[in-house]
Amino acid sequence: DERGVGGGGVVLGGGRGGEEEGRVTEGAAVLLHGHGAMVSAPGSDGGAGAVLMYHRDSSGVWSAVHTLRLDTPQPRSFFGSSLAVAGEDLLVGAPTQGGLTGAVHVFRHEGDSLVHAQELTVTASGMGAFLGGAVSADGDLAVLGAPAADMFSGVGFVFERGVDGWAETGEVFDAGPGIPALTGEVRRCEDGVSSAFTCADVDLVAFVPLGELGAGRGVMLNDVWGWTDAETGKEYALVGRTDGVAFVDMSDPSYPVYLGELPLTEGSPANLWRDVKVYHDHAYIVADAAGQHGVQIFDLRQLRDVSGDPVTFEATGNYDRIASAHNIVINEETGFAYVVGASAGGETCGGGLHMMDLREDPANPTFAGCFSDPSTGNSGTGYSHDAQCIVYQGPDEEHRGKEICFGANETALSIADVSDKDNPVALSQAAYPSVGYAHQGWVSEDHRYFFLGDELDELSGTTPNTRTLVWDIEDLDDPVLATEYLAETSATDHNLYVRGQYMYQSNYVAGLRVIDVSDPTSPVEVGYFDTVPFGENAPGFSGSWSNYPFFASGVIVVTSMREGMFLLRKQDRLTP
Repeated sequence: DERGVGGGGVVLGGGRGGEEEGRVTEGAAVLLHGHGAMVSAPGSDGGAGAVLMYHRDSSGVWSAVHTLRLDTPQPRSFFGSSLAVAGEDLLVGAPTQGGLTGAVHVFRHEGDSLVHAQELTVTASGMGAFLGGAVSADGDLAVLGAPAADMFSGVGFVFERGVDGWAETGEVFDAGPGIPALTGEVRRCEDGVSSAFTCADVDLVAFVPLGELGAGRGVMLNDVWGWTDAETGKEYALVGRTDGVAFVDMSDPSYPVYLGELPLTEGSPANLWRDVKVYHDHAYIVADAAGQHGVQIFDLRQLRDVSGDPVTFEATGNYDRIASAHNIVINEETGFAYVVGASAGGETCGGGLHMMDLREDPANPTFAGCFSDPSTGNSGTGYSHDAQCIVYQGPDEEHRGKEICFGANETALSIADVSDKDNPVALSQAAYPSVGYAHQGWVSEDHRYFFLGDELDELSGTTPNTRTLVWDIEDLDDPVLATEYLAETSATDHNLYVRGQYMYQSNYVAGLRVIDVSDPTSPVEVGYFDTVPFGENAPGFSGSWSNYPFFASGVIVVTSMREGMFLLRKQDRLTP
């Protein structure tokens, strides 16, 4: 009899897992084979991992007989996470070997010994495949699970054993249809439901699934922004995908039309993070962990001429003084862009504000300067994860009329005067209790308050529910934490924006949450639309990535990573 078991726990002989033969407190995988048992300890030896071998005698007593390790252990590879037997071969998964790519090691019986015979790997798309997260085998056939392949969609890689050993011969995966498109009519939120989605006072105008936005398997959505064509008055959604940007005509929001895509910069890998902003009919697009991606520039006026089949566009230009970057911020009033979180190659500004002048020629920006505050950020360089830059018109008379940037800098809120691009000035830094990761924020329309989201505090358990920090910025040199707003769910918060009296939060699996901030020190949730129609609203990273609430029509564009694009409208906001 032989069985492979994953995810449980077993204690044989007591003691600390992997420290001594015969003593295991881990048991990520257990395999029974004849009169023997194999129990994995993937966390032992600094994550190098081991497999503990046991034998059961005729009286039913188990004895430790051997510990199996790689001849050259690899720290943090978690060797032993999965186990399977195929004839004389033992297959052992090491899903985080090689920078999360993963591998499966084949050991073959030679007499009374197990000898390393082969290392199985694949070239899988996505941010590491975790090959070996699961393994199943029967005879000369094995399936090696790679749960992170195809951007976390998951793939089972099929291997067959021949005279020269194991070789990859195919793939298996779920190709389910997902949620169908919902267009043609507004689906009102009634009795807490709109179609298959839970909601409150937010209607579904339309839903477009991933496949109808040009996305293949393994492609997810991320950021979203909007463009209103000043010549035609049409509204367009600019939808970030892990492999490019999709353009959607929203002239009739109940019948959105996918116009085409701008693929990522040639040579760049698909990646989770893509962000887009707009200035003077041009879109500016960055991607993180994307090699020499640069800032793609795309003249949006090309969308006016699209009819018929979707078009694959080419970039109008590329600003190459940065490589990868986490985000881009644009102050449309001044004509300056600020790349944040830039990394690798070119002028990176410590990951702080990399300033670009768009005014003279939007298709050919020029470098304007750097700003970073090394007293903020995890690495001590002033890295800024996201920011908002405005011409400040708030109550602080000393700084009124100046260009001020508010940076979410991992460890703190950073406030800087960037009016003089050659001599930007740090005005203040503001830390706060139980910081997880200062992620992103937005100012109130009167420039008196700044709303900041922390992306990791819910996941770390330092706050019971989704937390938004409300800063009183009456004095830009001394911001004060006015209150901490705790939402009704514990979902992780991501991007938030403020328009009028409402704050629109994309809170991952809790979807879009609409918060009344007419009294900023006492925010109140007044509506929501949950874009993930299953599961609990718990901390984690799936669901609604971002939203764009600034269209004159009142339509709110919301991206949900594995679901698609939602067009929503709060019930008291009617089309003019």
